Amino acid sequence: MVTLLRGADICAPERLGKQDILIEGRQITFIGDIPAEAIHGLPHAAVIDAEGLTATPGFIDPHVHIAGGGGEGGYANRTPEILVSDIVRSGVTTVIGCLGTDGVTRSHADLLAKARGLEAEGITTYIYTGSYQVPARTLTGTVVDDVVLIDKVIGVGEVAISDRRSFQPTVESLAELVSQAHVGGLLSGKAGITHFHVGPYSTRLVPLHRLLDEYPIAPQAIYATHITRSSELLADAVDLAAKGATVDMTAGSTTTNSLQRYIDLGGDLSHLTLSSDANGSLPEFDAEGRLVGMEVATQTTLYEQVWACADLPGLDLSQAISLVTSNTADALGLGHKGRLRPGADADILLTDDQHTIRLAFAQGREIVRNGEPQIRGTFE
Repeated sequence: MVTLLRGADICAPERLGKQDILIEGRQITFIGDIPAEAIHGLPHAAVIDAEGLTATPGFIDPHVHIAGGGGEGGYANRTPEILVSDIVRSGVTTVIGCLGTDGVTRSHADLLAKARGLEAEGITTYIYTGSYQVPARTLTGTVVDDVVLIDKVIGVGEVAISDRRSFQPTVESLAELVSQAHVGGLLSGKAGITHFHVGPYSTRLVPLHRLLDEYPIAPQAIYATHITRSSELLADAVDLAAKGATVDMTAGSTTTNSLQRYIDLGGDLSHLTLSSDANGSLPEFDAEGRLVGMEVATQTTLYEQVWACADLPGLDLSQAISLVTSNTADALGLGHKGRLRPGADADILLTDDQHTIRLAFAQGREIVRNGEPQIRGTFE
């Protein structure tokens, strides 16, 4: 299959202006100006007029409970699996699945099977081994073996710190866990990242600072999420990013305010990403730790907040798009994702001035047209 997108305004995420994009099979093979007469040399190409549309890379969501999550309020509070149509209508073409609080009734076998199912339905998927728990539950018995031997495992997470639901790991045990994931990444050519759930407790990111200050831990091996719980945590995240770690904001109603605060504090935007926490639970606890409310995160929030961030004064579209494309790809070692360039996967969004997805492609396959998913799950 050959597809030619003509005249899109390209945000790759760097601004390239109006150019053509040639897709051959699953990859982008050319970006530039193709003379009209040269199109005759592509007799079987599908030529699409993209004038007036903005082309960006497909979004990468680094924190999704693809097989469901939750359970903090009992068995009836287990959240459902995600649907592929919900993923793609939010502009997401790559997801990283994880377990959360419940690493007991939720298994890595389920997580891996769900990831493979979503990929069969049309998107790219990876997963983290482990969960909140330390020592980590795994498929093979160790984190390093999971990362090396299982193609979809790119690291360990979400490991909980500074939270009542954490297993209260010592810094020494975290150093061992991060090192296992890192060495597994070295042996397999993967990121070998450790993805940390950061709770609201006053220790905030202290365990991660200690990892970097007291152990020979590579900063790029650490990836901390949920950093917008408080102004103090956000400031702490700015300091952690300055050391070379990656930090992640969970998209929500206050994302633009948090991003502006991050910028005002001098935060390094190249070490910041956004995620959805989709299909994970959003529990609300009182001062004594009792559950008083529960909601479920959605992926559409991520899409909405990316465009809201693009409207912030002093922040351009390229910087906003980077938070869900190139920055995430760099943090997760996905060199074929997150950028529009020859040789990269043809994961492309074409949006209009109202931010409606007019066309979207995942590895060269059309997945959204005029805001409506063109792929659906087997039982949708």
